[in-house]
Amino acid sequence: MRISRAALTAVTTAALTALLAPAQAQAAPPGQPGETVTMSVPEAIASLPVHEEDRTGYQRTSFKHWVDADRDGCSTRQEVLLEEAVAAPEQGPRCLISGGQWYSEYDATYVDNARSLDIDHRVPLAEAWDSGASAWTAGEREAYANDLGDSRSLVAVSARTNRSKADQDPSTWMPPYEDDRCQYIVDWVAVKTRWQLAVDPAEEAALYENLSGCDVDLIQVTLAR
Repeated sequence: MRISRAALTAVTTAALTALLAPAQAQAAPPGQPGETVTMSVPEAIASLPVHEEDRTGYQRTSFKHWVDADRDGCSTRQEVLLEEAVAAPEQGPRCLISGGQWYSEYDATYVDNARSLDIDHRVPLAEAWDSGASAWTAGEREAYANDLGDSRSLVAVSARTNRSKADQDPSTWMPPYEDDRCQYIVDWVAVKTRWQLAVDPAEEAALYENLSGCDVDLIQVTLAR
């Protein structure tokens, strides 16, 4: 079962200029795995390790994805489609999905065919690898690739926007729908915080820069690592 976005606590606060400046010293991790933490988005960014990316050895197959972790007959992809549908689809044998409608937040488009949707890893698998997942166990990478414990991790979007994004971080790609960009940054930071993934210097700068035009949210994140 997927934990919905509505179940996640987010409290909107005014943006404070001082909080938007990168921290001078690297903060310690915000808590232990399984602990739920609440902090401002700038504080969350400051808690992340900063180092250059390294894609050495990356293969997409290193992240086993679209598994049926709870053995209910629906893969991770199907679970996300069922959860995010704005008009419920029919669910047939082996969780075959037909009909329904979805809202693709990256481009503010309604999609009537599940085959026209990709399930985007908010922080792409290759980006996760670059940012620390290369050192994880196979089981940890599988858990990341199928993370239904936080609805910000996986999102159903139009295939064209997901493929435009590919494995880019916010320093080189942002959603074409400008009204989604603040939420995109907040969700990106939440996922990186949940999994304690590093940011590279250009990515860190882009996060602060994009956040400066947004109301700053207090995000609540249950740490996976």
